[in-house]
Amino acid sequence: MAVTPPSQKERIKYFKIYRWDPEQNQKPYLSTYPVDLNDCGPMVLDALMKIKNEQDPTLTFRRSCREGICGSCAMNINGVNKLACLTYIDESASATKVYPLPHMYVIKDLVPDMGQFYEQYRSIEPWLQPKVPKQPGQAEFLQSQEDRAKLDGMYECILCACCSTACPSYWWNTDKYLGPAVLLQAYRWIEDSRDGSTQKRLEDLDDAFKLYRCHTIMNCTKVCPKHL
Repeated sequence: MAVTPPSQKERIKYFKIYRWDPEQNQKPYLSTYPVDLNDCGPMVLDALMKIKNEQDPTLTFRRSCREGICGSCAMNINGVNKLACLTYIDESASATKVYPLPHMYVIKDLVPDMGQFYEQYRSIEPWLQPKVPKQPGQAEFLQSQEDRAKLDGMYECILCACCSTACPSYWWNTDKYLGPAVLLQAYRWIEDSRDGSTQKRLEDLDDAFKLYRCHTIMNCTKVCPKHL
């Protein structure tokens, strides 16, 4: 005779989530959702997906890899910019508050407009500009192990914008200051021994706003999910 396992006591956690739909004539508001942690994965992204699948299909957010690689699910969780897929659910009694990345235009709910951020990234020309063209039959542009090691701590950036949107200098001068993520990527190409446009890249950055609005507040390093 089959034995029915005893039912678990519900572990209800409340999530207060920023909601705004541009198609509705309504100001932004917080919507509260209960989630039973006994029937949910351990990460905030698991809770968001459960809410969308089971309670409110209109809830909108970005997500993709669920492994901290793509940067799609960057958002502000309990006041700190994080990746929802790498953030464990806080099991305290207080509700978890989830907002879109701060100081960016919002497209809908937890989806920020990344257009300005990507345009700044494009402006640094983030591709290899070799000193000489490839020769016939050449495959890769080679570099020494020592030169390759200089790129560690830079190439790992996933362009999630957690750092830039945590930077007060970027809040104040978003249209002019490139911000920590784009500056890190700019330096990644400046430091690459295979690149032939080092001087041009340096000259392009030599600007009172593009580079020198950094005041070493260091919020960027505190929130980077890759610890860069």
